Amino acid sequence: MLKDSSIIIKAPSIIEFPSIGSSHEGYISVAEVEKNIPFQVKRVYWTYYTPQNIIRGYHAHKELQQVIFAVSGKIIFNVEDAQHNKTQFVLDQPHLGLYLPPFSWREIQFSHNAVLMCLASEVYNEEDYIRNYEDFINEIRKGQI
Repeated sequence: MLKDSSIIIKAPSIIEFPSIGSSHEGYISVAEVEKNIPFQVKRVYWTYYTPQNIIRGYHAHKELQQVIFAVSGKIIFNVEDAQHNKTQFVLDQPHLGLYLPPFSWREIQFSHNAVLMCLASEVYNEEDYIRNYEDFINEIRKGQI
């Protein structure tokens, strides 16, 4: 778990958030900037009712950082980072967040009841998206990331 905002995470990775409570009372998990979120949050969004037989994502970002949660259901992320490391992450517990730094290509599959919540470092900017895999590879080569 992150201890303070001076820690920089460079690779896609799971962040475990505190799970406070019990099975008979319920639980709460807390995300706090400068404690366990490695950036200032400028946007929050969520997706729901995504059919489980389609794959979403198919993009990366040039600047945007994200921490993504499956607040309900299961979400599978197949991620390729700027060094071409490919990792599958399974979000199936609401106290686990997936940190995605810039230049993280993602393909996402949802269970039938999944709700994805995202904390994002920037407001929406279409220019930040890389929506074609070949463009993603070319951006990495060009920037030597």
